[in-house]
Amino acid sequence: MTTDVTALYRDARDRLLAWNGDHEAAVAQFRYPEVTGTFNWVCDWFDVVAEGNDRPGLVVVAEDGSSTSHSFAELHDRSLRVAAWLHDLGVRRGDSVIVMLGNRVELWESMLAVMRLGAVVMPTTTAVGPADLTDRIARGAVRHVVVDAAAVGKLDGVAGDWTRIAVGEAEGWHRFSDGYAAAPSELGHPGTQAQDRLLLYFTSGTTSRPKLVEHTQVSYPVGHLSTAYWLGLRPGDVHLNISSAGWAKHAWSCFFAPWIAEATIVVLDYARFEPTSLLARLREHGVTTFCAPPTVWRMLIKSDLAGGPGALRELIGAGEPLNPEVIAQVQQQWGMTLRDGYGQTEMTAAVGNTPGSVVKPGSMGRPLPGVPVVLVDPLSGAPVEGAGEGEICLDLRAGHPLPLMTGYQGDPERDAEAMAGGFYHTGDLASRDEDGYITYVGRTDDVFKASDYKVSPFELESVLIEHPAVAEAAVVPAPDAVRLAVPKAYVALAAGHEPTRETALSILRHARDQLPPYLRVRRLEFAELPKTISGKIRRVELRGLEEDAVAEAVGRPAEWRYEDFEELRAAR
Repeated sequence: MTTDVTALYRDARDRLLAWNGDHEAAVAQFRYPEVTGTFNWVCDWFDVVAEGNDRPGLVVVAEDGSSTSHSFAELHDRSLRVAAWLHDLGVRRGDSVIVMLGNRVELWESMLAVMRLGAVVMPTTTAVGPADLTDRIARGAVRHVVVDAAAVGKLDGVAGDWTRIAVGEAEGWHRFSDGYAAAPSELGHPGTQAQDRLLLYFTSGTTSRPKLVEHTQVSYPVGHLSTAYWLGLRPGDVHLNISSAGWAKHAWSCFFAPWIAEATIVVLDYARFEPTSLLARLREHGVTTFCAPPTVWRMLIKSDLAGGPGALRELIGAGEPLNPEVIAQVQQQWGMTLRDGYGQTEMTAAVGNTPGSVVKPGSMGRPLPGVPVVLVDPLSGAPVEGAGEGEICLDLRAGHPLPLMTGYQGDPERDAEAMAGGFYHTGDLASRDEDGYITYVGRTDDVFKASDYKVSPFELESVLIEHPAVAEAAVVPAPDAVRLAVPKAYVALAAGHEPTRETALSILRHARDQLPPYLRVRRLEFAELPKTISGKIRRVELRGLEEDAVAEAVGRPAEWRYEDFEELRAAR
């Protein structure tokens, strides 16, 4: 039976859907529903949507193209049974539970079951190793672990008194499938309060040790109304998001937002991503809304898009800034607008190009409804009015924004730093134009000066990837005796291109022709780019390589320098 809080939640969702295509009205009029007191998203929303609902809630596609479909009703019933079984194993309200599974149905069943018990889910990528797991179990005060049987060896040496649950057969571990035989849970609503913990996420650690982010029963479950709006999701849609399980974006687009909209989730249970296969699956399953990181979009535009977009209505990029060249290529080949957006593990979607809005290539869009985004001058600490540049922040002066994390668990110093001065500081710099559109500049740690000009790595990287030989690029400062620093590009080559002098010359010439002289790429090195386990480039490591080379008074042996090419110097 629908409760008052369910009706409140649905009304907020439906009002946002009604404003789809009218960004100004949505921002002016939308307010998050005031969910206070007792609330549990699984009991108060998912169960209402799912019980007796035979529409597909989740479709899992295997690497060979076969797929299994699971209705909302099946997911509802199984999660009730698994919840009862987990309760018998000792899982209680407030317990931290690691869920380390790939894109298989048990991931969704276990998350639903843990949530409906009022326990705390700690989604964890399958890419982590024993050292990471030791750290996570300790810092997260983990009481229970759900993991694929093939990965239990990673936990052999991890100490602690925690329940061992395996999906598959593993000696000494409880078998997850036994939960299906349990009687459906009759435990009822767990009585969780709106501000109780629900999720613990580790950040990807692009510049430092991963932080442990704490979210409540409302910050993601209610906050992701803005994400559903940005994605353009509608009831009955079929949504596919490319994201590895265990990261926050997976919860954004493979869990909360689609089921908020009562859409079907399609996921790929692939060991290795392959563009041609992805395009076939999009068309085969009638996907209407598709979200993927820029890395995937760059691979797609270099493959064959001649087959068209199929049933696709909305195309979205997320995870890292989307280069204008990618947007242009998709528009040219499919006649559709690829929309960008921005958020962090610490929050829901905060900035976005929303359906029906004019998209300015290179811009992430405008602040989303209900999210108090401001730009703050890093020097004065004051908000930037009108057009200008500053750090992307959330305004805390009128209260704690609903979509924002509680804080960094067990790290008061980082927490205080992040919330200093009445703002939540993202650490990302951006510019805003006279129409309110926000364009990413770079991480505060990544932006640097060369000959007293400020350099945004993203701006240079966007130009570099336009070259057909460049698959990915990362620009960092290389110390220079005359200019203090010069832009250096580390380049990962596209298939079919070799790391030769001719390739380096071609890329540097392209950059010279497309960039002003003060932003000229002065050095280039072909390399495999270091990344976090979530796939984000660790420029901090590349900066370290440059600093080490200076400290040791040796050059980088595989480096190509602008001044080494007579062809370039002659054209200056």
